[in-house]
Amino acid sequence: MPVWVQARCGVEPRAVAAVGVVLALAVGFAAQQYWSARPQPVTAPAVLAPAPPATPPPVPGGGPGGSGGRIGSRVEDALAAAGGVRPGTDTSGLNRARVLVDGEQVLVGVTAPPAPGGPGSVGGSGPGSVPLSLGSATAEQLDGLPGVGPVLARHIVEFRTARGGFRAVEDLRQVDGIGERRFAELRKLVRL
Repeated sequence: MPVWVQARCGVEPRAVAAVGVVLALAVGFAAQQYWSARPQPVTAPAVLAPAPPATPPPVPGGGPGGSGGRIGSRVEDALAAAGGVRPGTDTSGLNRARVLVDGEQVLVGVTAPPAPGGPGSVGGSGPGSVPLSLGSATAEQLDGLPGVGPVLARHIVEFRTARGGFRAVEDLRQVDGIGERRFAELRKLVRL
């Protein structure tokens, strides 16, 4: 720098060097900020194929009619475990959302058993009648037993559902509404 500029402005060489260093640092910082803020190419994530639908695990103990099913399994689960319903099978009277009871047999595509009391009937008291299964009887079937109405039939089904089934025919004594006399009448008309 010429001497006359230094004398006129009062600038010393040390001050000029300091300003130069600060200016160089500022330019470097600005360049770094510009470089880091520049647009970066972005690659889109790869599109994955949809996962195949999960197949339900097999139900231990088999499908409909088998024992050892899982707690909370429904008729639909039992049908799936058995391999599905054959084409042409009538399932209109089947409640697929109903929770199964251990040891229960699900009848698919067959006609309902005859009304109680008739020849060859289930749970009837006449000759040739078959004892009614406490594990699979519907409330309607239980309602057909002598001395059992719709309310008591519902109590029996609720007891069976809450306890996970009957362990013995004598468990009927624990159902609300069944005393010793009614149990004595029902004992020969039902089975496990």
